Amino acid sequence: MNDAARPDTDPAQGCPSPPMPIGSLPRRRTRGAQVSWGSRSVRIGGGGEVVVQSMTNTDTADAIATAIQIRQLAAAGSELVRITVNSPEAAAAVAPIREQLDRMGVDVPLVGDFHYNGHKLLTQYPDCARALSKYRINPGNVGSGSRRDDNFAQMIEVACRFEKPVRIGVNWGSLDQALLARLMDVNAARAQPWEASAVMREALVTSAIESAQRAEQIGLPGDRIILSAKVSAVQDLIAVYRELARRCDYPLHLGLTEAGMGSKGIVASTAALAVLLQEGIGDTIRVSLTPEPNGDRSREVVVAQEILQTMGLRAFTPMVVACPGCGRTSSTFFQELADRIQRYLREQMPVWRGRYPGVETLQVAVMGCVVNGPGESKHADIGISLPGSGEAPVAPVFIDGVRDVTLKGDRIAEDFQAIVENYVRRRYSLEKAGT
Repeated sequence: MNDAARPDTDPAQGCPSPPMPIGSLPRRRTRGAQVSWGSRSVRIGGGGEVVVQSMTNTDTADAIATAIQIRQLAAAGSELVRITVNSPEAAAAVAPIREQLDRMGVDVPLVGDFHYNGHKLLTQYPDCARALSKYRINPGNVGSGSRRDDNFAQMIEVACRFEKPVRIGVNWGSLDQALLARLMDVNAARAQPWEASAVMREALVTSAIESAQRAEQIGLPGDRIILSAKVSAVQDLIAVYRELARRCDYPLHLGLTEAGMGSKGIVASTAALAVLLQEGIGDTIRVSLTPEPNGDRSREVVVAQEILQTMGLRAFTPMVVACPGCGRTSSTFFQELADRIQRYLREQMPVWRGRYPGVETLQVAVMGCVVNGPGESKHADIGISLPGSGEAPVAPVFIDGVRDVTLKGDRIAEDFQAIVENYVRRRYSLEKAGT
């Protein structure tokens, strides 16, 4: 196939077309829900950007530890933070946590996660109900029989009273057993019964949609409802959300539940979420990673951001392009420099975000030899091509596609970091000033 016939080329020029701008992928049309605290408002669905959220793993009853972790997650870029509300002690701590966050200047909205006793906690602790910006309710864990309907109704009525949005979050580990039995009976009567996995997926979709319809009947406006249907298998998640997207227009929260630890959890979550996001499905996401012992909970926020940014849906922090290394790069220096620059850029973002609008779209290249180094460096906003094995010990730096300076000696890392900082200050200060 010649260049003129390639789908990713500009026929007039016979060369690759420019990349799609950030956020240009088509999105599924949905209602929009506002999740707010004070002057901070996060829009889910309704044409808004895909929202990143996370969840604490502290004991919510420990208000100080929970507030500290929420601040860390918010600083990493979590736009909503969910906390467990599972006991009277936890419910009593929610308002003090909110007050502590407000004193620290952390205005991230809080989501309360309720199971089993949520109807009691929300009614008995009105300060908790007020301090939360959104409730998460699992319809499979609110009781059984008539108690299920009454308990669910109580929670929705509290949401109506305090004008709070609700995520109705179904999970295949805690499906409504009465609904599942009903669908199994229907399936048994079919001339060609579905496989058990298909019935399970249908139960998830039906539970979410019927619960949302019930919430609207009770009085919760449709634009305060978000749905999720969590499973732990990639193909099941894709199938369930495609069907949810087809059958309703509520905003959808994506996440592979119990994704796992380390690379397994990252790969599985990315594989599932990327397919759905590419199809325009998903309005808010969480990457449910199991942290390493004493590991950084913020890792799940970074992974969620990187999924969205590498797909071109949003920009959060400058991205570093770096080669994988080969026999030409026996030195580890380029790896160390790439890691240093990437950490430096992310650490600067809390300050840069307000000072240098647009800096999150910056592209930096750190390359290890002359094969692809100069070319990649020219394509980036700013790049460095380090010497490979046996090559002259010089490192040309390219700025806006033009070779600018050549670094030598023992302070290449420090000098390049200073060049990056100066570039950010010069370029984005000018853009902020409109020049």
